[in-house]
Amino acid sequence: MFRFENPEYLYWLVLIPVLALIRFLMLGQRRRKLGSFGDIELLKALMPDADRHRPEVKFWLLQAALALTVVMLARPQSFKEQAVKEERSGIEIVVALDISNSMKAGDVKPTRLDKCKMLVENMVERFVNDKVGLVVFAGDAFTQLPITADYVSAKMFLHNIEPSLMATQGTNIADAVYTSINSFTQQEDIGRAIIVITDGEDHEGGAEEAAGEARDNGIIVFVLGVGNTDGSPIPDGSGGYMKAGDGNTVMSALNEDMCRRIARAGGGKYIRVDNTNSAQRLLENYLSKLQKAEISTLSYKRFDEQFQAFGIIILLLLIVEVCIYETRNPLFRNIKLFKKK
Repeated sequence: MFRFENPEYLYWLVLIPVLALIRFLMLGQRRRKLGSFGDIELLKALMPDADRHRPEVKFWLLQAALALTVVMLARPQSFKEQAVKEERSGIEIVVALDISNSMKAGDVKPTRLDKCKMLVENMVERFVNDKVGLVVFAGDAFTQLPITADYVSAKMFLHNIEPSLMATQGTNIADAVYTSINSFTQQEDIGRAIIVITDGEDHEGGAEEAAGEARDNGIIVFVLGVGNTDGSPIPDGSGGYMKAGDGNTVMSALNEDMCRRIARAGGGKYIRVDNTNSAQRLLENYLSKLQKAEISTLSYKRFDEQFQAFGIIILLLLIVEVCIYETRNPLFRNIKLFKKK
């Protein structure tokens, strides 16, 4: 496959026929002026060193060089798919985000979930050579984005996370941690962390055991607890609040004690998320202390520049053009490269 990176330069090729037309008109004018002096054949005899073909050849050599220069400026490229291995220093992080209905509570503005999504987005924007993955959970958990260094995709997937993605409601932190453990690469000697973001209402149990298993595998578990410990009503999407079976409004409260136990079992820290940016600063400080290693990534080089070949041809054309005299060289007067038929 062949393409031009800057095809707009190709419009300059219109100069070639324009210059050819101007030369044709000038040659016609020159013949008419010579004719005014006398017979053309007699004038040729008076100018034995003049040659009609040499200027013509020199002109078209310059035209070819000009055309190739325009093509070179348009940056011709050939398609070539090639895996390129890059080594970059960083850490691997999997964000396990609680998207149960309780995360719609508004005790943290604008909502618990939206606040956490903004926190994660800000964290990803500060990444340089790190990898990030996304796991979402409620009653069960699944990988929303496999671990990657593509931060644009990470933010795009993050924006699309809503509680409606989960068919099973609840809060199964253990399943989220196990899913996150399986999301990391097999690379050794690299800092790994799971960031569990939840309101701590664990309905299934086993979260501390899962965090302990992560720690045994060299993965640190941080827990970000979001919400109010006094409880907050959960919007039902129709302007009201969710009701329990007895008709009372459901109140969702942050379980800080559980969050601390999970973080302790995972060898990490518990961080409270409120309406300030303190949680983000603390998290970034903790992550900066993780061991960094060379992360291997693959990229694909799809197009190779081909202007070098055009540059060489242009140089050769100009050298030939300079070496050709417009008149016959006195030393080689008897040698006729352009013979008349």
